[in-house]
Amino acid sequence: MIRVLLVDDQPLIRSGFRALLDLEDDIEVVAEAADGGAGLELARQHLPDVALVDIQMPVVDGIEATRRIAADPGLAGVHVVILTNYGLDEYVFDALRAGAAGFLVKDIVPEDFLHAVRVAARGDALLAPSITRKLINRYVTQPLPTHTGSALEELTAREREAVVLVARGLSNDEVADRLVISPLTAKTHINRAMTKLHARDRAQLVVLAYESGLVAPRDS
Repeated sequence: MIRVLLVDDQPLIRSGFRALLDLEDDIEVVAEAADGGAGLELARQHLPDVALVDIQMPVVDGIEATRRIAADPGLAGVHVVILTNYGLDEYVFDALRAGAAGFLVKDIVPEDFLHAVRVAARGDALLAPSITRKLINRYVTQPLPTHTGSALEELTAREREAVVLVARGLSNDEVADRLVISPLTAKTHINRAMTKLHARDRAQLVVLAYESGLVAPRDS
């Protein structure tokens, strides 16, 4: 059973998402909150698999709530998915840097919404290659200061290559094709790199690749 926490200051939005989720046999809404602070407390209480968090809320917004969840070791299993009305914007990028596993636009069709919840629950990032490329092209204009230099030194040459390709927006299968290895081996390289760089998920791995200077915007 996939356990979901809804965090949104609009009751109608929460009700709509709950109505969809309650129809599914493998999904359970365990709690609702109207702001990020209350959402954090409920996350600690219920330990959901997925937290659907609105990006703009009173008291504690979605970015700060994401940051607090990501910083809490007891919530390592909670995958935050940001909800936004506006698609790809600077707030979404800030949320990804804070530790979100991905984002959804609120006008998403029901089938895609339910699929996204299941993808997030598996621990996969909700960043399709096309979205990753848009993120890179629009918001990463220059390498940010190095924060993970020592961790990068722990990566093998193959792991570094895999990280670079992920940061360019390639899927696991595309990474495998480019490196002439199996998809399982590509996934292993990527997972090991995430562990060494302390990246919660693929989304953070992309951000870290640019923050560290491993990948420059022109490479994308």
